[in-house]
Amino acid sequence: MGKGDKKTKRGKIVKGSFGVRRPRKKKTSGGEQKGNENSDKKQ
Repeated sequence: MGKGDKKTKRGKIVKGSFGVRRPRKKKTSGGEQKGNENSDKKQ
């Protein structure tokens, strides 16, 4: 289990998918959101 496992949170972050282990963040109205989702991925 690790980066290649689609069922784990880390695997979903690497693959860029969402699910029960990695739910989508709810958008907040107004104000700026901190950070960019792609900035925390390793390249």
